[in-house]
Amino acid sequence: MERHEVEALLTLAEELHFGRTAQRLHVTTGRVSQTIRQLEHRVGVPLFERTSRKVALTPVGKQLVNDIQPAYEQLRAGLARAIEAGKGLDGELRVGFVGAAAAEMLINAEKVFGRRYPGCAVHLKEMHLGDAPERLRSGEIDIMLGCFPLAAIDLVTGPTLLTELWMLAAPASHPLARRSHVSTKDLAGQTFLEAPCGLSFDGTRPGPRAETFQEILTLVSAGKGIFAVGEHAIRFHDRPDIAYVPISNAPKLEWGPVWRATNENARVRGFVEALTGA
Repeated sequence: MERHEVEALLTLAEELHFGRTAQRLHVTTGRVSQTIRQLEHRVGVPLFERTSRKVALTPVGKQLVNDIQPAYEQLRAGLARAIEAGKGLDGELRVGFVGAAAAEMLINAEKVFGRRYPGCAVHLKEMHLGDAPERLRSGEIDIMLGCFPLAAIDLVTGPTLLTELWMLAAPASHPLARRSHVSTKDLAGQTFLEAPCGLSFDGTRPGPRAETFQEILTLVSAGKGIFAVGEHAIRFHDRPDIAYVPISNAPKLEWGPVWRATNENARVRGFVEALTGA
């Protein structure tokens, strides 16, 4: 059944009057009558008894209305919730982050967002390096602060919020640690830690795998390998046993908001505006 047929049937069943039904549906009486006749033709039996004095449901019509009504009400309720989620700013927003730099940006944005939209609660969730996109796709989080580029047709990337240099994280005793900068060619033959995200370089040897940033730093300190990190590591993870050296010819590292294409709503847009200062 088409939506206009369902609405005509259920409204006429309630009003039992073609004129009032037409008024409620904002169509002509003739349109209501035509829709009901077409529906009856498809069913094969009358759904309404019509006389000059009254309109009444037939037994088949009453049964059809009883069968359709619950599903139609559920559909309307679901549509109303979707519309409300699209334009409303109450409820909750789950925001994911990886690392201290992302957390700092999100905390500031949460304060701005909270002042603008006090009816929406923001929940910040720390994630591991590799599982953030999948937790976004699963619906566990609504938006995250991540690294660009993030090539995925189901994910939307917002404006770049932070651009920084890539730095080589190496043990303080490593020969490259004494350099003012390194190039990607200098990394050839070096043992490079494996991690779910980060730069990769030609000619490096694969080292141990790490799942968290703290694990990366621990392995670097232990001399198990070197790794490329963002420039913010100097501020948030300054350690005497690790040196951070700029990688001069590496592309810049960019950070920004990421969300599912199917989950762009007013809360997500509002938080992006809070992040960008709009």
